[in-house]
This record gives sequence, structure tokens and C-alpha cells, in this order.
Amino acid sequence: MSKEKIFVLDFGGQYNQLIARRVRDNGVYCEIHSYKMPIEEIKAAAPSGIILTGGPNSVYGDDAILADPKLFELGIPILGICYGAQLMAHMLGGNVETAPTSEYGKTRMQVTFDKSKLMKDVPEETVVWMSHTDYISKLPPAFYKTASTEVCPVAAMEDSRRRLYAVQCHPEVTHSVDGDKVLRNFLYEICECKGDWQMSSFATNTIEKIKATVGDGKALCALSGGVDSSVAAVLMSKAIGKQLTCVFVDHGLLRKNEAEQVAEVFGASGAYDLNFIKVDAKDRFYEKLKGVTDPESKRKIIGEEFIRVFEEEAKKIGSVDYMVQGTIYPDVIESGVGPSAVIKSHHNVGGLPDHVDFKEIIEPLRDLFKDEVRKVGLELGIPEELVFRQPFPGPGLGIRIIGEVTADKVKIVQDADAIFREEVAKAGLNYDINQYFAALTNMRSVGVMGDFRTYDYAVVLRAVTTIDFMSAEAAQLPWELLEKVMNRIINEVDHVNRVLYDCTSKPPGTIEFE
Repeated sequence: MSKEKIFVLDFGGQYNQLIARRVRDNGVYCEIHSYKMPIEEIKAAAPSGIILTGGPNSVYGDDAILADPKLFELGIPILGICYGAQLMAHMLGGNVETAPTSEYGKTRMQVTFDKSKLMKDVPEETVVWMSHTDYISKLPPAFYKTASTEVCPVAAMEDSRRRLYAVQCHPEVTHSVDGDKVLRNFLYEICECKGDWQMSSFATNTIEKIKATVGDGKALCALSGGVDSSVAAVLMSKAIGKQLTCVFVDHGLLRKNEAEQVAEVFGASGAYDLNFIKVDAKDRFYEKLKGVTDPESKRKIIGEEFIRVFEEEAKKIGSVDYMVQGTIYPDVIESGVGPSAVIKSHHNVGGLPDHVDFKEIIEPLRDLFKDEVRKVGLELGIPEELVFRQPFPGPGLGIRIIGEVTADKVKIVQDADAIFREEVAKAGLNYDINQYFAALTNMRSVGVMGDFRTYDYAVVLRAVTTIDFMSAEAAQLPWELLEKVMNRIINEVDHVNRVLYDCTSKPPGTIEFE
């Protein structure tokens, strides 16, 4: 495991996960923590550097969230981004106020100090991504201005003696043309990182860690068949073999024919050294979800039932010491870190009940982003078709159905989704689109099919392209493809008379449709 690390302190910004992801892309391990993290804990952890994120507040407002002043006295290199830059200026004797003109989107920035380590190899003029209404109007003592824009006099500043750096722009966003240079300069020129975060060593180190943790104990894995739980199961299998029992719960919320496919890969005829149990719990989950419409409530109900099923199966097979989950880093962050809003709870994070009848929960992928999980899967020799399988949420189709979940609605989504995925694959776009699926709205509208009036549901198609699943753009699918999918769904799926395409990016939307 990596020894050097960067801490990202969360002040509520929308790009916090992306910052961490970009740092890891540059070969340095990174963790997101709350801005409230005690100074003593930071000192004890001894990070190579600290990044202060953006945030929605004004540093001079009544609702401002501020850092511990001792943070700037630790001697650890610090990079403030957006709100983080304004925070640094405000707390160290500068001035922050409402800008005469807000800056949003692509902006031309001029580098004004060519001896800055942070701006090394950045052109004198570059395009950056701005998103702010406040600006730094006066530098703190001992700081130099290193960049500016037409309306932002201090677009970047630094006190190189104390290794304090700040940028008003968002270098983590791909729209900032030289943003990666800025981040890399901070990591390697200022923090003096060596870049020892490699996925090739992660699998080996994790397997050894699992062996040491489990010993001769038994583990129960929550296997959904998705990428995350599959990679977690194979890691556990390679570490402890038949000491692992994988329980696959068919909750009736899976994609079409998926239950059969999972059983084929991990069951008795599969290639993995583990015990496999399939549990048919459809009726149980449908009953629990009866009358429930709120997506967060559905997530928590499904999470609760998952755990109850696993506890019951554990009792059947005897003493089980550890429960294994495919939790990944975005699950943890989206369930709430620092002041950032809870985007959605995950059945393997925020939706867990307080009491779990196991000694410990093992989450071998908890520190990884989705594409890092795929890299581990390939390192482990898992077939590509499984590694690059379409992402699928833990609560399954339960959150791709707006409103109450019923068996009839599940069938509608399964059939529509299967058609969409089939046609995308036929068009040769299945590897170009990072995630795509069909969801069912709770909207019913009038239609005409043949000579008859209908009053049926609208299906929504969702397809996105993304690098890291932290931000995403709606895929620009060919109209001919959408038209073909629409025609097939209308003609082949009962109780659907309208097909919509969701063109919302993330943010402001999420990748899922719930």
C-alpha cells in the first residue's frame, strides 16, 4: 500500500471526488476528509500535501465554514481551490468580497509570475474553468499574485516559503486545459511525491491483508454479480478459498436473465474456488417495498433486507466471522463526507442497519474508484466481459422505477432495458458509452396505438460518457439508434406508449435515474 498520500479537505464543493480522482491519476494516493478533521489527526497521518476544496458558501458570511488556523502552521504544502483559495486569503490576512462580475465556465487566465513552481510549464495564457461569485480582492501578507483574469485580479497566489498555494479556477475539471499540469506540479514539484500508487501492487497487498485479517475464520460475501462485488469476491477467493461463501440474492430487481448469468459464472461450474449459494427472495423484497415511493426509503429498505438475508444464511452455514461487501470510494463519498450533501445513500454504506451480526465487515475495494476496480479485475485475470459489465446499483431496478415497485413494473423495465442494451451493442457503441439503461417513470399519458386510445407509462433511456463516474455527460446517441429502440420498446413491451431520452449531465443530475 502507498505510504505517501494527499488529503483533500471537503468544504462542500461539487468537484471534491474529481480532485481525489485526478490526484490518483497522477500516481499519488489520495483520501477525502471533512474540513473538521482534527489537526492532531492530520499531524499523525503526516500527509505529503493537503488540498482545500471548493464550496457553496462565502468565507465572510454568517454561514461560512472555516478551517482550524493551525492548519496553515503545520508546514505541510497546501493547495486551495476556489473556496479553498478564498479561505486561505481570508484567514491569512487578505480580503475576499463579492466580485463585480461572476465568472462561470471557460475563462482565459494569464500567468503573471513565471518562477512559480505551481505554474511550471503552464503557458502565459491558458483556458481554465471558473465557478465563483466571490473573489480575492487583496493579497494576504507575504503572498505573490501568480495569475489573473480579466475580472479576477488574483486568480492564483502563493507563499512559497510556507508552501501555501491557491487557485481560483478548478484545475481538476477537464475544461481547464492545463489543469493537470497545475495538480501535477503541486504533487511532484511542491509536495515532492514519488508516485507510488499503482494498481498492480494493490491486489497483492490486499490479498495478503485479507489473509492476515481472516486467518482461519469464515467470510460471507454479498455477491450481486456486478463489477464491484465480483472483484471483491475474487480477491477474497484468492486469499481464503473455501473459507468464503458467496451469497447471491435474487431480489427480483435484477436485469433480464441476470440471475442465471451470475449463477453460471460463480456457481459450481464456474472457475472460482468458493462456496456459492443462490437465494430466491423476490416475494420478500416486493412485500417490503409495497407502497414505498421515496428513493432514499427504497434504498434503505433494500439495504436492510440484504443484511437480514445474509444473517439468516450465515446462521444456516454455521459461524461466520466476516461479511464482505463491494463498497467503493464513490459509494462512501456520495453517502456523505464532510459538509457535502448526501447525494444518495448506498445499501452497503448509509443504508446498513445499526446492528449487524458479524465480527467485522470487510470492504477490500473501499478506497478505489470504479475504473480502479476494473484495473484490479484485469490484474486478477477476471474475464473482460465481466470486468467491463455495465455498472448496476446495489438496490437494482428498485431505484430505476419511479414510485412504487411492483413485479409488473420490474418486468417493464427489464424488457425495455434489454432492448436498449441489445441495440446499443448492435450499433457497436457498447464500449463507447460508459453506462446506459432504461428506467420507468411514474408518468402515464395518453397515446394512440392502432385505432385505440392508450393510457400507459413512459420509459426513460439514459446513456452517459464519463472518465471517472464523478462527472458525466449525456451520450449523443445517433437518432437512428434512438428511433429503433423507441419502436421496439413501444411494440414489444406491454404498458408503454412513450419513450424519452434523458440528456442531463452530472452534475446537476446523477448518473442513475431515481
